[in-house]
Amino acid sequence: MMMGMSFGRRHNWKGGMMKHILLALLLLFGMTGVVTADDYELHLLRTAAETGNMKAQYDLALMYYTGQGVPQDYQQAVRWYTKAAEAGNMKAQHNLALMYDNGQGVPQDYQQAVRWYAKAAEAGNTKAQHNLAAMYFEGKGIPQDSVLAHVWANLAASQGQEDMVKKRDAIATFMTPQQIAEAQKLAREWKPVK
Repeated sequence: MMMGMSFGRRHNWKGGMMKHILLALLLLFGMTGVVTADDYELHLLRTAAETGNMKAQYDLALMYYTGQGVPQDYQQAVRWYTKAAEAGNMKAQHNLALMYDNGQGVPQDYQQAVRWYAKAAEAGNTKAQHNLAAMYFEGKGIPQDSVLAHVWANLAASQGQEDMVKKRDAIATFMTPQQIAEAQKLAREWKPVK
């Protein structure tokens, strides 16, 4: 069934970049009944990514990271996650931080990991809040700070990261009552950055 492919090739969607992205994703993940195609669907997604579409940049990065539809390539994943992260995509910010944290596609760099975890955490990404709490507690890429570790653990716990309740409480065992009170106050006052 090549209807989806021929339709996409015959029509020029003026101003319809999202249609191109949707078609590319449908084709890439086999949701149109098209069994095989050449690199057309990847071309659509790459074109959208290269023209600055943040969603396409994130999707392309994820494809390169996982090897879904393209050969796995961590350097390309870093390239596209960086573009999406710089445009404000908090999932891309978190995934880019993980790549710096683990040295995937880039040299391991805890300071860059903290930078990107912080951007995603400040936007409300609970996984980034979890990881940022660990970085502060361990002093990886940033000076050790139990108060800020507690703040980020508390925020992640309050947004459904159940394992963070125990971690937050464990962090508190290294803190004075005044530090705990300060951390709780900071967590109550926190608002996501948009």
